[in-house]
Amino acid sequence: MAYEDLLSGLIELHVLYHAAEEEIFGLGMLEELRRHGYRISPGTLYPLLHRLMHRGYLQVRDMKLGRIRRRLYRATPKGRRALTAVRDQVRELMGELDEKPRRARMSQAKHGGTIEGKGEG
Repeated sequence: MAYEDLLSGLIELHVLYHAAEEEIFGLGMLEELRRHGYRISPGTLYPLLHRLMHRGYLQVRDMKLGRIRRRLYRATPKGRRALTAVRDQVRELMGELDEKPRRARMSQAKHGGTIEGKGEG
């Protein structure tokens, strides 16, 4: 995945968000992340889940479905508090990320077509 090093924190927040909403399991979370454009392997996701557990953000329980054993992850109270705490910073960052392209478009329109002020066309 391009820029994986920058996206890793977002992936952790995404996983924590879903674990706060309901119990999650590895394969289901991989599918959810893919739906949002993240392309990570089980070899990336499972260590991430273990890190979140080690930090106290997730708890796990084992469930048996016949011969299949599934590990279900759920956000802990600490994980929910962490998610609430970072929510404002994420919103602020999103506002800034949205603001810069808007300012560039306004500047482009003001200067006749390009950001440098050299009109096209």
